[in-house]
Amino acid sequence: MSKPIVAIVGRPNVGKSTLFNVLAGSRISIVQDTPGVTRDRIYADVSWTDQEFTIIDTGGIEPDSQDIILSQMREQAQIAIDTADVILMLTDVRQGLVDADDKVADMLRRSRKPVVLVVNKVDNFEKFMMDVYEFYNLGLGEPMPISAASRLGIGDLLDQVIGLFADRSQDEAEDERPKIAIIGKPNTGKSSLVNRLCGKDRVIVSDIAGTTRDAIDTPVRHNGQEYVLIDTAGIRRKSKVKGEIERYSIIRAVTAVERADVVILMIDATEGVTEQDAKIAGIAHDRGKGVMIAVNKWDLVEKDDKTIYRQSERIREVLRFMSYAEILFISAKTGQRLHKLFDVIDMVIQNHSMRVATGVLNEIMTEAVAMQQPPYDKGKRLRLYYITQVSVKPPTFVIFVNYKQLMHFSYLRYIENRIREAFGFRGTPLRFIIRERRESGK
Repeated sequence: MSKPIVAIVGRPNVGKSTLFNVLAGSRISIVQDTPGVTRDRIYADVSWTDQEFTIIDTGGIEPDSQDIILSQMREQAQIAIDTADVILMLTDVRQGLVDADDKVADMLRRSRKPVVLVVNKVDNFEKFMMDVYEFYNLGLGEPMPISAASRLGIGDLLDQVIGLFADRSQDEAEDERPKIAIIGKPNTGKSSLVNRLCGKDRVIVSDIAGTTRDAIDTPVRHNGQEYVLIDTAGIRRKSKVKGEIERYSIIRAVTAVERADVVILMIDATEGVTEQDAKIAGIAHDRGKGVMIAVNKWDLVEKDDKTIYRQSERIREVLRFMSYAEILFISAKTGQRLHKLFDVIDMVIQNHSMRVATGVLNEIMTEAVAMQQPPYDKGKRLRLYYITQVSVKPPTFVIFVNYKQLMHFSYLRYIENRIREAFGFRGTPLRFIIRERRESGK
């Protein structure tokens, strides 16, 4: 089951980033250190009382003028409405209730999404509680007083947030159809691919306030199997600010990937693979999803007998952290190679759920160790005792060793490659957990 999405919305200087960092805690460094993932603090995984969820900082509002602030807040709120399971509307007790708060609150009320009204900078509850009551006028229920900077009221806020997740798990468990997220930069052909696979034009995302995230889900049937395509076309932004467009495309990708079984990364063949593609791809890799890369608009590329090879090599170079991903060169416009798409999707789904017997795994590991000796440092040699698979989606393995610190990244990659040679696992990342087990008397 995917993790719920919680989005933070609010005016400039109400403390969105501070609250985000407090909720993210040390986990934000994990997001930042993942290859290919954007360095911007846009999203992070959070755990509270054994409930995991993803927090998103919609951010991005620049205080140029009141009109621009209100326009951008509405757009920010629409992003949250379309993507989040729960929305945190952050306000500032010291600035008080302003017109922009009221207009965005109206959008959130109409969305029928769960909203928690948060009043920030309440450093002294006795002093500020009368001012907090003013925010009842927004019609979003009881305002929640907190101080993100002082970490006051954060536990009560999180309790309220996870209480709103309850109805979601049952609905999601009933739908066992494979979910395919189509992610990528704007204008790579994501919606065109969905429309082509559906066999008809379909409005994937509405610009009308209140449109839910479900509006971008499209059921498709192929060879008797029904799939759900999740298009991340997103809101059509009028702004030409590149950083803002990238930020919102990443938010869309995070929310879609979280719900997906398999991710299709769309790349524009006429532009080639870019650093932004790597950032978006890193989201799927970071979350352990099955991945295929669809290089679209292949009909527009002038080709010779080496073109596919050169493009593939370049993609492998830029997306080197996901060398396992399958690459397919397609044209959503002409239908070129689209007949192969579901074959690859089915293969990735199967590999993402593959289990390998413990005995076979240990035979492969023993043979790998015999062929290449483990690292040796300061009189100590790494010994690999035992390997077993503990979960799927993605396939996850535990290796027991004598000295955990001696398991260098390069040797772990060597073990992974031996496992892939034996079983393929095409299209899926593999996860490894290293556990230390000392021999008796040592």
